Amino acid sequence: MIDELVRALELRPHPEGGFYKETYRAQARVETPRGSRSAGTAIYYLLPRGEFAAWHQVASDEVWHFYEGAPLTLYLLSAQGLETVTLGREVLRGERPQVTVPAGVLQAAVPNGDFTLAGCTVAPGFDFADWEMPSLDTLLARYPEHAELFRRFTSPRL
Repeated sequence: MIDELVRALELRPHPEGGFYKETYRAQARVETPRGSRSAGTAIYYLLPRGEFAAWHQVASDEVWHFYEGAPLTLYLLSAQGLETVTLGREVLRGERPQVTVPAGVLQAAVPNGDFTLAGCTVAPGFDFADWEMPSLDTLLARYPEHAELFRRFTSPRL
């Protein structure tokens, strides 16, 4: 089914893991401290079993939307500490169909089954210049108390 979804939605590999396709980029522009950006963007994001979204941060707010498949565990690390949130459709079991990740919050994600198909909406719009995927050494230096999670969800390419 993963291959069929990748083909049907025209997804390509994402640098943090999984597959994605940008589906929307607003024509309107906004000024940010990092320069002019689209007012908003949206993507499909597919994470198959055995893959994860490596620890990363985005300089804009990001809203995750659940579409299909298994729930997804999101790990969010900010100055307030570590929060674990489950993106999914079983609201009465504590899952949330939308999760907002504030700008600058470190995040990682892993599917809780065969795959998760989600969407991510970013405002101001996503730009790879505003995205950071820190190395394991950088993460360990900043937050040594979360070493186990960093080792589980840091890209081996770094």
